[in-house]
Amino acid sequence: MSTDPPGFVLPLRLLAGFRVLVDRLHAELAEHGHPGLRPVHGFVLQAIGPGGVSAADLGRRLGVSKQAAGKHLETLERLGYVERVPDPADARSKLARLTSRGTDSLALSARIFERLRSEWSTALGPDRLRALEEDLAKVTPGVLLPLDVPGWFGGA
Repeated sequence: MSTDPPGFVLPLRLLAGFRVLVDRLHAELAEHGHPGLRPVHGFVLQAIGPGGVSAADLGRRLGVSKQAAGKHLETLERLGYVERVPDPADARSKLARLTSRGTDSLALSARIFERLRSEWSTALGPDRLRALEEDLAKVTPGVLLPLDVPGWFGGA
């Protein structure tokens, strides 16, 4: 008789690990002056990137409608993470760009994730954590961060 857990436990454990890390990240972001950010906002800020993006292109990157992307942009603009500027390539269009607050939140997130990884390394041991990361890299696609997660989860 197998002592292996049922197959559905694996994706739930992976999702639980993701959730633990992201919840800790957002608690710390809130402590450091970013209380309004939500997990989906991280995907949006990453999808905007350094050069800016139109709402239509953002929607395609996130796998959501242009309208859903526009709502995220409105929220992030209101919170001070994004600004909309005229598109130099199309006078009828606007680009969403990260503000210094948006850039700061991404840099702070990276530092927090480094510390959280270090905590996992202490808890599991550095060799086991590295092996876990290597094993996950073997069974997952080459794209480390599929930005279309919001759309994949059912849209936004």
